[in-house]
Amino acid sequence: MTQTFRTAILGASGYTGAELVRLIATHPHLKISALTANSKAGQAMASVFPQCVGMDLPDLIRIEDLDPASIDIAFCALPHATTQEVVSALPRDLKIVDLSADFRLRDPAAYEAWYGRPHGALDLQDEAVYGLTEFYREQIAGARLVAGTGCNAATVMYGVLPLLAAGVVEPDEISVALMAGVSGAGRSAKEGLLHTEVSEGVHPYSITGHRHVAEFEQEFSKVAGRPVTCSFMPHLMPMNRGILATIHVRGEASAIHAALAERYSAEPFVHVLPLGEAPSTRHVRGSNLCRIGVVPDRVPGRVYVFSTLDNLMKGASGQAVQNANLMLGLEESAGLTLAPVFP
Repeated sequence: MTQTFRTAILGASGYTGAELVRLIATHPHLKISALTANSKAGQAMASVFPQCVGMDLPDLIRIEDLDPASIDIAFCALPHATTQEVVSALPRDLKIVDLSADFRLRDPAAYEAWYGRPHGALDLQDEAVYGLTEFYREQIAGARLVAGTGCNAATVMYGVLPLLAAGVVEPDEISVALMAGVSGAGRSAKEGLLHTEVSEGVHPYSITGHRHVAEFEQEFSKVAGRPVTCSFMPHLMPMNRGILATIHVRGEASAIHAALAERYSAEPFVHVLPLGEAPSTRHVRGSNLCRIGVVPDRVPGRVYVFSTLDNLMKGASGQAVQNANLMLGLEESAGLTLAPVFP
């Protein structure tokens, strides 16, 4: 295919927006035609992110100044609770990949309970396809609006969904401890994310109700055919990027490993390690890969499943480009075959 699709990134001054620019700038079939960032409007992208110097990019504009007729697809990398209004104002034939939480939950009551406000675009929610690519590939290919997953949610779901589908774990005994890099909290200034606040230490956060729990329990329950809840404890790690989930389940290690290996055997971006090996965040950094390991616990009948990905890539912008490729009829891996950055 030689066609080039005109692309807009709404919210280009955040971390996921900058990552989208990095990916799309060298994508064989996407060209950046518009970049929006209301607080940085009028500036060059390279003045906001110096790593973009030398790239052929348009200056940043306000969303209100975007001409929808000039683009074929839009990536919305906007803050949560703002995308519903923005997407509602865009033409109904424009393809959109949303990286916020605004369209992830199918149940409007669940959205209101977890995000503290009524959903503002229920008609759009009805058409949104959940963007966990490897599990919604066919629906994404025919979608106009795709709701990207939460990065923590994706990390956990890649490790758990095949196990529930295969019936090799006890659904009511899933416990997750997750470690996440600081970029997952976004780029806006927050006292608790200052270097002196997070370096040389680790701490749990959102202890009694991380919002991504709503996503993986939504998907767990769908696959299991009944309500499924789990224990989830995220920890903030003093690193820029990366997520590692340690998932403790009840089952038999070889059956769990076999279910994961079979499910992902043909997947280009999800790799299952040999039984007994555990992955590391440093082996996925900067890539669109998810690596999964299975290790038997010392307690018989208990198993550790480890899942790791880069929160800005497979957990957000990389996944978004993967979904856009499907929506546009492109090779799914186009622009995404970057090797991890190591060391």
